[in-house]
Amino acid sequence: MARSVRGIEALVAAEIRGSGLGVVRETRHREVWFEATPGADLLSLRTADDVLLAAAVVDGVGHDRTALRRLARAARDLDARLIAPADGVRGLEVSASFVGRRTYTRFDIEDAVGAELARPLRLTYHSRRQGGRPPHGSMAWRVTIEGDRAVIALRPGDRPLHRRPYKTASVRGTLHPPLAAAMARLARLDQARTVVDPCCGAGTTLIEAGPFAADARLAGFDHDPAAVAAAAANARAAESPGRRFAWAVADGGRVPVADGGADRVLVNPPWGRQVPPRGLLAGGLRPLWREVRRVLADDGLAVALVHEAIPRGFAVEDVVEVSLSGQHPLIAVLRPVR
Repeated sequence: MARSVRGIEALVAAEIRGSGLGVVRETRHREVWFEATPGADLLSLRTADDVLLAAAVVDGVGHDRTALRRLARAARDLDARLIAPADGVRGLEVSASFVGRRTYTRFDIEDAVGAELARPLRLTYHSRRQGGRPPHGSMAWRVTIEGDRAVIALRPGDRPLHRRPYKTASVRGTLHPPLAAAMARLARLDQARTVVDPCCGAGTTLIEAGPFAADARLAGFDHDPAAVAAAAANARAAESPGRRFAWAVADGGRVPVADGGADRVLVNPPWGRQVPPRGLLAGGLRPLWREVRRVLADDGLAVALVHEAIPRGFAVEDVVEVSLSGQHPLIAVLRPVR
């Protein structure tokens, strides 16, 4: 089961199919269920927040506290031989989430399931109820509930997929990596030679574009020198041989790229919540969109995370609505209109 940002489930499913990771069986709220190909590298998924191995599906889970007994019983009935921890693992953690109102909390779910899982495995269960953090290397389980169906699942990796190892530096408003990867997939980067991000922040968008644009030059600009420094540090941590990143301080309303010099533009504009627009963008984003049109080649594409109206001067090829930080922006695939 792959977990995702709400709205990009179809893109996660497409990546699973296109990468040969498995056969997609069902798409649900923030979930893509698939039968994995034997030997597939499940941790290579870029658009998913996480990937989990479903150990039990529990139907008939209600909204009152009797649900906790059903979940505990399902955890108790799991075959310990199939879920044996790796050598050296001594602890166990559980994280839970659910959709809708219920008379129990996520901590109630975690404790009910965690205690039952830990007993046959002879592991110490580490509860999060008092704000504690499980020790590194603990066996990680997740419980999700939607409607009357619950899933008890095991994380095969040592961290959720969205926690990218390269992201050693950050700035306010940095983009969620799987969402950046989804934007990169929509941009059809396989033939791109130059990819530009005029508001690069910590570099997430271009770094996530890297695997999809093996031969492209990736150029990021930001008004904030601290953001450019963070982007350069993250790119060094992520860079593979031959990758070409370039970073520079520049105003989003005056991008140092020649007319028609970019095959693709990927951009998450500042939208005033965590990062206020600055410089030429302080009075509005019209200068940014003017520059995006200018630098795009005639057959180029822009993929933008749009929080307001679709900007003028572009033809819309595709739109995907997502849920992000309590907002509902659009991923818009745009072609310039001359």
